[in-house]
Amino acid sequence: MHSPLAKDPDKLHWLPISAAISSISVVGIAIGLGMPLLSVILESRGISATMIGLNTAIAGVASIIAAPFATPLAIRFGVVWTMLAMILIGAVAFAGFFFASSFWMWFPLRAILHFALTVLFILSEFWISSSAPPRRRGFVLGIYGTVLALGFAGGPWLFAQIGSQGFLPFGITFVLVALAGIPVLAAWRESPEIHASDAEQPTSFIRFIWLVPSATAAVLVFGAVETGGFALFPVYGSRIGYSEADAALLLSMIGLGNVMMQIPMGMLSDRIRDRRHLLLVCAIVGLIGTLLMPHLMSNWHVMALLLFLWGGAVAALYTVGLAHLGSRLTGRDLASANAAFVLCYGLGMVVGPQAVGIGMDLFGTNGFGWSLSFFFAAYIVLVICRTLPGMRHRIG
Repeated sequence: MHSPLAKDPDKLHWLPISAAISSISVVGIAIGLGMPLLSVILESRGISATMIGLNTAIAGVASIIAAPFATPLAIRFGVVWTMLAMILIGAVAFAGFFFASSFWMWFPLRAILHFALTVLFILSEFWISSSAPPRRRGFVLGIYGTVLALGFAGGPWLFAQIGSQGFLPFGITFVLVALAGIPVLAAWRESPEIHASDAEQPTSFIRFIWLVPSATAAVLVFGAVETGGFALFPVYGSRIGYSEADAALLLSMIGLGNVMMQIPMGMLSDRIRDRRHLLLVCAIVGLIGTLLMPHLMSNWHVMALLLFLWGGAVAALYTVGLAHLGSRLTGRDLASANAAFVLCYGLGMVVGPQAVGIGMDLFGTNGFGWSLSFFFAAYIVLVICRTLPGMRHRIG
C-alpha cells in the first residue's frame, strides 16, 4: 500500500484527512466530557482536592511515557490497527472508572486511558500531515485545530446536559470513543505506512526533539502557556478585581480566539516560505499581549479583545508548529517527530502550571504575566538564532 500522495502530491485527499480529523475530534469531545465528570465524582466521594489533582496529573505522566511507543507500535501493527486498538483500550478504560470501587484503581485506569489517547493523537496527526499536500498543509491542520477545539468545548456542554449520575455519562463517552473507529476503518486503504527501513539506521526518539526545535519548542511553549494560563487565570483575574463570572468569560474569549483563528493562520502559513517566521510573529504577539494585560485590565471589553487575539496567536504555535514539522520530515521520521512533538506538549503541561504558580508566589500578581513572558521570550531567542543567515543551512 502506497501513500495516496505519491500519484498527485498537490491533491487534497479528503477521505483519509476527514477520517483522522473526525476520529480524534470525537475523542476530544469524550475527553472534554470525561475530565470534569471524573473530578466531580471523586469530589462527591470525599476525595481531597490534592488527591484529585494527583490523579489528574497521571494523565500528563502517561502521555510522556506513551510518546516513544507510538512509532514502534505503528511499525509493528500498522497505523490503522494501532489506532483501532488504542480506541478500544481507551473506551474500555474509561468505562472502567464506573466499576472501580476503590480510589487506587483510578490511577492505573487514568494511566491506561491517557497512554491510549496519546498514541491515538500522535498517529492521527501523522496521518493528517502525511495526507495533506505540502502547499495546503497549514490549511488542513488549521481545520484539524478548529474541529478539535470545538470537540473539547463540546464535551463540557454535553456534561452539563447529562450530569454525573449513574452509568449514562460513562456509557455515552464509551460510545463516542468507540465511534471514532468508524472513520478510521472507512479510510484504512489510504492510511500511511511506516517502515523500519525508512531510516538507514535506528535513531534515538529524543533526537527528534532537537531535529526541528522551532516546532517542538513551539508546542512546549503552547502547552506551558495554555495549561499554566488556564489553570491560574481565575486566580489572577480575582486578584486584579474581576468577578468569577467575568474572569470565566475572559477565558472563553481565549478559547474563542483559538477556534476562530486556526484556519486563517494555517492558510497564512501555506503562503510563507519559512513557517518559522510566522511562529516568531505568534510568539511576539504572545509576549506583547502578556505584557499589556496589567495595563488594560481596567477595561473588560478591551481586555476581552486582547485575549481573543492572544488566544489565537498562542494556539497557532501548535498548528503552525505541526505544519512546520510536516514540511521538514516524512515517513518514519515524521511519525517519530510527531511523537516528540506530543511529548514536548506533555512537558509543557507539567512545567507551565508550576512555573506560573511559583511566579505568583514569589512576585505576587505580576508573577502571572512575568512567568508566561519568560516562555515567549525564550522561544523568540531560539527562533531568531535558528533563522540567522549562518544557520539557514541547518534543519529546524
